[in-house]
Amino acid sequence: MFSVVGDPELDHQCWERPEAIRGIRPSTQVNTSFPGTEVAAETAAAMASASLVFKNINSSYSNLLLEHAQQLFSFADAYRGSYSVSIPQVQNYYNSTGYEDELLWAATWLYHASKDLSYLKYVTELNGQQFAKWGNPTWFSWDDKHAGTRVLLSRLNIFGAKGMSSEENLDLQMYRKTSEAIMCELLPDSPTATSSRTKGGLPRFQLYICHGKSYSPADLRDFAISQADYILGNNPMKMSYLVGYGSKYPQNVHHWGASIPVDANTTCKDGFTWLNSINPNPNVAVGAVVGGHFLNETYIDSRNNGMQAEPTTYNSALVVSLLSSLVRSSSVVDSFT
Repeated sequence: MFSVVGDPELDHQCWERPEAIRGIRPSTQVNTSFPGTEVAAETAAAMASASLVFKNINSSYSNLLLEHAQQLFSFADAYRGSYSVSIPQVQNYYNSTGYEDELLWAATWLYHASKDLSYLKYVTELNGQQFAKWGNPTWFSWDDKHAGTRVLLSRLNIFGAKGMSSEENLDLQMYRKTSEAIMCELLPDSPTATSSRTKGGLPRFQLYICHGKSYSPADLRDFAISQADYILGNNPMKMSYLVGYGSKYPQNVHHWGASIPVDANTTCKDGFTWLNSINPNPNVAVGAVVGGHFLNETYIDSRNNGMQAEPTTYNSALVVSLLSSLVRSSSVVDSFT
């Protein structure tokens, strides 16, 4: 499976329009000799979840996605090893802290997509104790999928699943309890809410175990809305961190294509003129989500400020997921199993 295109060290020595790249762009794969469990399992999860989207629209494509998801998961599980060990050049950029969470994430989506009870057994009886980190709530990120897995499996504990054993149900309760701890940690009026939070209300994640107080689905939805509103401009900076949305958003996004005029004839090195320019980007990267504010809720709109001004796909993915869920007019949770 090809997992990396380009060399991160070489890429960071250039600043040029992606359409005009003339240099070598090596492609790197993970395989049985150089495994990459995280990237293979993550791709399996993506394909399995996508198969649900297309299930009633294009069944043949949905089945193809599910087939490849199952193949990739089998490969990821049979040849366990970290992709950042097999591909050491990524360690300074996206170094993995472990692949167990991706295996659970993939198996969970595969269960939802296939109803195959072997995947449910995988995340409970076979690997729950070892991989799931029950009682240790963590937030969702590109490197840690535990939170997403816990929420998905909490749904099974709520709605039930045909053919589920009593042991599997007990394990699902552990996923649910840890998921509830995350919710209580994030909700601002919870008895165990994190104190690491901006004045504007956006949490900073230092996690504690939550006990006691419960919230309705509407409470959780209201909190989700408040977070979306913050990202879209209801914050002390009065700035939307979604580029192109609202009257005020970052003008100097750390982005090759946005910063260089479309008619500029640049090469690897002379494109740095545009990186260092004080003028706003000539192109708007509509829909990009930047890194955002510091803990003190300031944002420095500088193209060289990569920590705050660089948009990433994992930022955009989370915001798309949040906004997609809020399109629904109801806080009622439906089962898709």
